[in-house]
Amino acid sequence: MPLEPANIKETKDGRLLLTRTEVRSLQGDSHLGHVFPDGPKPTGQRYCMNSAALRFIPKENLDKEGYGQYRKLFP
Repeated sequence: MPLEPANIKETKDGRLLLTRTEVRSLQGDSHLGHVFPDGPKPTGQRYCMNSAALRFIPKENLDKEGYGQYRKLFP
């Protein structure tokens, strides 16, 4: 699930054998990846995001990098 759903847009993509959802950034319209409906429970969703669209930030650096509001998501 996206942390900030308001920052993405999703469109149905039926070009392959399995219907999938394309995920794009709302502001930049860049392709972030796809969501497939064949994932594990409880959601049944499988996220296939492009690694170039991701930025790893260690938990201990969340505040320093401006992502402190998400600290509660990490045990």
